[in-house]
Amino acid sequence: MTQEEIRVGIVGANADVSWAKLSHVPAIKGLPGVRLAAVATRNEQTARQAAEAFGADRWYSDPYAMIRDDQIDVVTIAVNVPAHRDLVLAALDADKAVYCEAPLGRTVSEAEEMARAVGSNHTAIGLQGRFNPAVRRAAQLLSTGKIGRPLNARLVSTTVGFGPQIPSTHDLFNKASSGANLLTITGAHTLDVVEAVLGLIVEVDARTEILWPAVRLTDTGENRLRETADHADVLGKTQSGAVFTVDINAGVAPEDVRFSFEIRGTEGWLSLTSHHPYGLQAGDLELTSNVTFATPDEAAVSGGFMDAAINVGEVYARLFRDIRAGSYDTPGFEHALHNACLIEAVMRPIAAAHVKVRHHRSGGAKALRPAGDRRLGGKRSRKWR
Repeated sequence: MTQEEIRVGIVGANADVSWAKLSHVPAIKGLPGVRLAAVATRNEQTARQAAEAFGADRWYSDPYAMIRDDQIDVVTIAVNVPAHRDLVLAALDADKAVYCEAPLGRTVSEAEEMARAVGSNHTAIGLQGRFNPAVRRAAQLLSTGKIGRPLNARLVSTTVGFGPQIPSTHDLFNKASSGANLLTITGAHTLDVVEAVLGLIVEVDARTEILWPAVRLTDTGENRLRETADHADVLGKTQSGAVFTVDINAGVAPEDVRFSFEIRGTEGWLSLTSHHPYGLQAGDLELTSNVTFATPDEAAVSGGFMDAAINVGEVYARLFRDIRAGSYDTPGFEHALHNACLIEAVMRPIAAAHVKVRHHRSGGAKALRPAGDRRLGGKRSRKWR
């Protein structure tokens, strides 16, 4: 890329209610050398409103027209999961860098297809919690050996979503076919932070439940059947040797939402906590420990809904640095595939029978496949035992 300014176009930047409004737009505006060049929504009126509200140069009611725009360098996909595949593949085909919200696809197969299509394009996946400055400092503190050998970890990850009452706009979360549910969203973000701090997960057990099988749509009064788990307990082991438990609770009152990650080592402990209504996906986290550590770095940007732009801004900062340098250090679609396979293992009915995860020699996602199914980008992966 020769021009100094990187131009971003966002699909799904609605000015009324959208994750793009809360995080992506303030993140982009807070970074130097970057411009919000265009926005795209489902119709002309909302697209015009978004461009005016966010100060974008252009607007589109056809996202594919925006993707084909030669004046766009990076395409951000911030829409519901069922629409990800077609938009992502179109952006990659147009030779654009792509930042897609997580989960990447509705299924592992969709994620696999998109990962295969990347080629030399730069990609980023919206598993932004791992880039929070406090999370990065926790990983660094652990690597110094100050708390000794990590023994065990306990996580509590709660959310107001996926409860017994939801608006009709969230009804897709009830449907297994949408690929968007408690495990693929809250669970995926949580386990990704486990791996960011403690290393790859090598063993996993899980218990999932549907605690509210009948869900009331608050704006229409209708009832819907829930097809996806709204509670999960996960037990596992990481490459560092630490065992961990994760308690994922849905339908929590806003004032009771919390995220906590406590690690005990042979010589000490550390803890990451947050009370942001979006959990570890947004806002800042607090790091505490019984050993001394350097203050976490300043975030690249702040702002958004209760600082929802902090972690998203960190992803953008890395992606833009890669684009300028020609490097590929930002976790992209291969990382998204790894995460999708891990969540598939948690969701699998036999997960409670205790499966061991064998990782690909490269350390990538390609090993998280069930025994007997070795498809992965045309290559064979090491199977579970």
